[in-house]
Amino acid sequence: MNLIKFALRRPISVMVLVLGLLFFGIRAAKDVKVDILPEMNLPVVYVAHSFNGYTPQQMEGYFTKMYVNMLLFTNGIKSIESKNTQGLTLMKVNFYEGTNMGEAIAQINALSTRSQVFLPPGAPPPFIIRFDSSSQPVGQLVFRSNTKTNNELQDIANFNARPFLIAIPGLTTAPPFGGSPRTIEINVDPLKLRAHHLSPEQVVEAISRNNITSPSGNVYIGETNYLTPTNNTVKKVEELGDIPLFKGTADNVYIRDVATVKDGADVATGYALIDGKRSVYINIAKASNASTLEVVNKLKESLPKIQRNMPDDVKISYEFDQSVYISNALKSLVIEGILGALLTGLMVMLFLNDRRAALIVIMTIPISIISGVLFLKLFGQSVNIMSLSGLALAIGILVDESTVTIENIHQHFAMGKTRAQAIWDACREIAFPKLLIMLCILAVFAPAFMMSGIPGSLFMPLAMAIGFSMIVSFILSQTFVPVMANWMMKHDPKTCENHKPDRFTRFRDRFTAFLSSLMRKRKLVVSISLAAVVGIGAGLYRITGKDVLPAVNSRQFQVRIKAAEGTRIEVTEIKVKKFLEHLKNKVGKDNIAISSVFIGQHPSTFAVSPIYLYNAGPHEALMQVALKEFKGNSDEFKDELRKYYKEKMPELQISFEPIELTEKILSQGTNTPVEIRISGMMKKMNRMYAEKLLVKLKEIEYMRDQQIPQSMSYPALQINIDRTRAAQLGLDAQDIAKSLVTATASSRYTNKNFWVGGMMGIAYDVQVQTPQNILNSKEELAGLPLSKNSDRPVLGDVATITPAKELGESYNLGTMGYTTVTANIHKTDLEQASKDVKKAIESLGELPKGINIEVAGMAPVLDETLSSLSSGLLIAAAVIFLMLAATFQSFRVSLVILTTVPFVVVGSLALLKLTGSTLNLQSYMGLIMSVGVSIANAVLLISNAETLRKSTGNAPEAGIQAARLRIRPIIMTTLAMAAGMLPMAIGFGEGGDQVSPLGRAVIGGLIFSTFSVLIILPLVFGWMQNNAGTVSPSLDPEDEESIHYSNPNS
Repeated sequence: MNLIKFALRRPISVMVLVLGLLFFGIRAAKDVKVDILPEMNLPVVYVAHSFNGYTPQQMEGYFTKMYVNMLLFTNGIKSIESKNTQGLTLMKVNFYEGTNMGEAIAQINALSTRSQVFLPPGAPPPFIIRFDSSSQPVGQLVFRSNTKTNNELQDIANFNARPFLIAIPGLTTAPPFGGSPRTIEINVDPLKLRAHHLSPEQVVEAISRNNITSPSGNVYIGETNYLTPTNNTVKKVEELGDIPLFKGTADNVYIRDVATVKDGADVATGYALIDGKRSVYINIAKASNASTLEVVNKLKESLPKIQRNMPDDVKISYEFDQSVYISNALKSLVIEGILGALLTGLMVMLFLNDRRAALIVIMTIPISIISGVLFLKLFGQSVNIMSLSGLALAIGILVDESTVTIENIHQHFAMGKTRAQAIWDACREIAFPKLLIMLCILAVFAPAFMMSGIPGSLFMPLAMAIGFSMIVSFILSQTFVPVMANWMMKHDPKTCENHKPDRFTRFRDRFTAFLSSLMRKRKLVVSISLAAVVGIGAGLYRITGKDVLPAVNSRQFQVRIKAAEGTRIEVTEIKVKKFLEHLKNKVGKDNIAISSVFIGQHPSTFAVSPIYLYNAGPHEALMQVALKEFKGNSDEFKDELRKYYKEKMPELQISFEPIELTEKILSQGTNTPVEIRISGMMKKMNRMYAEKLLVKLKEIEYMRDQQIPQSMSYPALQINIDRTRAAQLGLDAQDIAKSLVTATASSRYTNKNFWVGGMMGIAYDVQVQTPQNILNSKEELAGLPLSKNSDRPVLGDVATITPAKELGESYNLGTMGYTTVTANIHKTDLEQASKDVKKAIESLGELPKGINIEVAGMAPVLDETLSSLSSGLLIAAAVIFLMLAATFQSFRVSLVILTTVPFVVVGSLALLKLTGSTLNLQSYMGLIMSVGVSIANAVLLISNAETLRKSTGNAPEAGIQAARLRIRPIIMTTLAMAAGMLPMAIGFGEGGDQVSPLGRAVIGGLIFSTFSVLIILPLVFGWMQNNAGTVSPSLDPEDEESIHYSNPNS
């Protein structure tokens, strides 16, 4: 009341406040962080440790289990998952919700430092990174050249481009992908070594003695302080060839006599292909507190500057831009807001035939939305797809506040009152019901503050966006709307006399007569309706699909390609290029905007890289493709590609993986929606049950890409040293291992040596190695010289070389090994897939002791999300029930109002089912919002009905008259909100299918809500309140309405 009175008495002050909100809101909209998802604050830390040359079993035994035993001292650890492949251990440390992650990371750093004591000699420190939404790349900075090799591009990207990227606020980068680090290669020839009676280890020792890094001091002669630098490090690469291999002899052998010296690169372990050509790219990520849109825009602004510092034959471009998604979402919100406002205004005009009134309603929408953004910024939130969904959803409900006020003003105009009096009486009459309505809708979103994990992180910004916009809209309806109504709306009391009934009045009369006829059979109608709606609702809930987020028809896709285990990267590269050629034939050469492929593994120098992109070996490739145009169904398109490649390249195994950033983050590191882990101490038993489960999954018709993704049979040449024979020939295992590492890997990992060169003065590794094209047979390997100053013995003299099969990957949960079975889903919801997976697991029978099966992937996220949302809906209903009971001082009245909820649920589920949408996070938000709107309309009707009942004592008649009085505002707000949601429900624009279920759930719920509020609710009220008393429940003896009132004057 005081708010309305203040507005009417000080209208200029109201306009100043509105202008202030607009000014600061627009400023906030420019400065607010714009992101793809809200900050998740996921309690996950990755530990990556690389040490080239070690087998997966060695990485597991020497590294993983040592780390796990040490990291268990960290507070708050929930689980430790690890993957081991050749030369790499990748650990994912999960913490419980609420763990102090700063303290946790400090503990992990300290314990990993302590672990170094127990690791093999020479092991470098691990790389430790906190995982959140910023850990996922938001694009790729691609380097192309027609003349330079990918190794040269790697060096240019690392040292020429990355320093400029650091200068961009909020931007973080991983090392470049696609090339090998620049390295000075000493390529030894085993034949020449044997001819000079040398071993590879002698070459390593000569390099170590003659190319050393040591400090230089000073000499003070006279008045001058002289530096004393020496040439203990060679200045030119060629000078390494002049290093002698022996000391104390005039007739010497030099490195150039047994090896070639080359300014090259480390042994290639992986390649990147951009549009089918070897290239290099840098994954662009952002800091967790930075705006994705701002970071990407600043990067794009910096590209010309970075390009100017590149060699003339190197071109850079920014590809796979994930910020496009948020840009499109912003555009969609603006379009939907404009369309929603116009459609809303049209609805108001149709009902009230008043263009000025429609304009007032339309003006409140942008003010409320902009103010909502202002308060989001003040509370530290970003604009993301969830808060944008909240603002888009708010557009529809914001109409309710102003429309109800405008409609009530028209009703008082019709009573013949003056304009000022009609506006004052209309606003005062509905002030308290509107406050209660707003509180009811806000109460629907109260559970957001009790949710945790991913659902809580996603739901909170949506709830805050709606809440802030609604509060501002309520205040505007009590201040701005009455002021503008006084200034803009035309009214002549004389025109209200002898006013002829219009179409709506005649409709209302027919509706009243219909409702009166139903009121006589109210018990029967209500009983049948409630029984039917509960039964239908339960049935619809069971048959409606359930997902975490709606499926997206994207122009981009990601596919993992596997050749036979152990295939060389060069061969895998040929197969991938052939794969690309087939893809061009399938979709059209000109329809591929860009393709990006990473083949093989990352160099061990860049231990952090596998966190962003993990491949098990040289036989694997991960491909990302962006199409220029795509209008079909993503699932059907992927299925076509599966069939196409099964025919064209049957030797390859392909599996599609999520490419959308939202899916990658929600999947929390899993590559497919279905993932089952079979764990136990006996790895053979794990594999046996994994193979049994794989057979069961292949029987499920809608599942695709079923596989055991681990590399289980990697080809190996087992070298078994005869220690007795070696000792007889003057050798031991260490001597053999040193020569073997130099030949099969390089001395980089056993004997560090550097050369400083280039214009930038950068230190590069110097490594001794045997070229891969020389050591190309088992016989060549057996002929490897081992002894110093002698051509015998060779490796074949002291060891046997036997072909074998080894694990190419080793997975662990803690210290326990596990095997995974994965699958994709084709045109089926995740809940159905989860049920069928559980049935498949049950069909395996009772598991042996020590074997455990755990469902991972997206299924646990779905269970957590649905559980949180369902319990949230129940909590919201309980909060609203108690709030209504406190307001009306009657539990019975609050129960009457809540009878509309089942009808809303049925309406939302029915429209979702009819349109082929699933029940997911977005549609659940729409359902919850529909419940809030339904209760708002019910409060509007029941508050009036209860007032009439207390004055007349006739509940059925009070229900009929309240429905008659409130039918126009209820229909107006329903149609206006449905009109506002229509653009969203249709799914206009790119990414529209991500939010369309939200709009559909709202519209479906509103349709059934209107039916239940206008027809069922008056009947329930007439039944439940027919014999209710009219006496106040007050116990205060000084309250005149209380039966305990005692007049002090009597």
